Amino acid sequence: MSSVLDLVDQTFFRLGQAAGVGQCVWVYNRPVDIDGLRRFHQHLERGRLARRIERSPLPFGRHRWVSPRDRHHLEIATPRPREDFDAWLGEQANIPLDAEHGPGWHLAMLPFTDGGAGVSFVVTHCLTDGIGGCLALVEAACGYDHTINWPAAGSRPRWRALREDARQTARDIPGIRRALVAAAAAARSARRHRRTARSASSALSNPPALIAGADELVTLPTAAFFLDADEWDARAQSLGGTSNTLLAGLAARLAQRVGRVAADGSVALAIPVNERTADDTRANAVTMVDITVSPAPATTDLREIRDATKQALIRHREVPDERRTLLPLVPLLPQRLIKRMVGVATGGATNVVVASNIGAAPSAANRPDGTDADHVALLSRYPGVTKALMHQLGGLLVVQSARVGRQVFVSALAYQPDHPNSNGELRQQVSSALGDFSLTAWAGWGCPELASVTAAQADSYNSIT
Repeated sequence: MSSVLDLVDQTFFRLGQAAGVGQCVWVYNRPVDIDGLRRFHQHLERGRLARRIERSPLPFGRHRWVSPRDRHHLEIATPRPREDFDAWLGEQANIPLDAEHGPGWHLAMLPFTDGGAGVSFVVTHCLTDGIGGCLALVEAACGYDHTINWPAAGSRPRWRALREDARQTARDIPGIRRALVAAAAAARSARRHRRTARSASSALSNPPALIAGADELVTLPTAAFFLDADEWDARAQSLGGTSNTLLAGLAARLAQRVGRVAADGSVALAIPVNERTADDTRANAVTMVDITVSPAPATTDLREIRDATKQALIRHREVPDERRTLLPLVPLLPQRLIKRMVGVATGGATNVVVASNIGAAPSAANRPDGTDADHVALLSRYPGVTKALMHQLGGLLVVQSARVGRQVFVSALAYQPDHPNSNGELRQQVSSALGDFSLTAWAGWGCPELASVTAAQADSYNSIT
């Protein structure tokens, strides 16, 4: 089994903070079994996430997976009120993670002063994607330790590492040649596009305004809602769709509400497709398929989105993804150019909307202490990103969902340049988009006194939260 990083994984590693992290959240309306949580933590340390990245000694070489030297710390936080949980989750998401030096993930538990507790697991996308992370959590909850023994860090003498990595680069040369041809063609196309744009608008003769506070770190708002799984499935079926297309329709409707639409009102969706196999060692074993949809009819008929998704999947099987053609260049590029490839992590072109449905997760995914949590959700996070990067992307909107037992969660992360960008505003927009589909949802991380949220109750909900 090769320890050489896949080119997508090397891209994520070089993107650094722009690669983002995933945060899995569990809420118990009763005390957590600490001993059970410690066993879960120990199995995570011996599971598929028990590895780190070792750089090649060649400046243009491929990096490799090695065994970690560090041990992770299970954090038991000082009790806080349940209403502080969102703030605590944000603090957890901002804990520095490092796929090279460690730690690459962090598990923590917050007891609530009014009873119950919340658990947070944060992992860098340099180590895993959503499906891989779910597998790691399920295996740890089942007491399973992964059997892969990666080489020890620093185990290769320098002369051997130089020789092996040079040979790997030689094997990559055909792909590098194809990438250079594709990059040249893309550059010519971009130049033609810029010339056309300049001739079409005299306004472009003026230099663009500098972004105020370009290096300022920004916090990207998040929101999570919970729905009855049977109601979700029934609504998808009644609209002529599936769980996947219902999420895509919801993402398109949310994009319309937050202003991420093209001039003709359409929405560009990037849908992750899982490519992970049973013996896959890649951190990010997904690819993106792109569709363009109209959000207006989605609330009454999902067949257009379903057909567009089907055709995109067929194209994906038949036509190589041009973005991946450029990946062999990643080890060769200087760091200042790498961030231009941030679309690999966020779905491609600017103004895109990522709609990711993990599907039905095993019940063990909801048992970090060995027993079922009351709620579970997955949040996307991008800690440490700058305002300049968000402007480069034209903002960001990621909508995720999965079914765990009798519940479906829907989570969103959003940022629009020159908008207020608050958690409260995003919750209102997601609540209204769910109401557009006549879906009843609730939020509050399992807080028992919070009532169901419908479109008609959106205003009263926002006053509560």
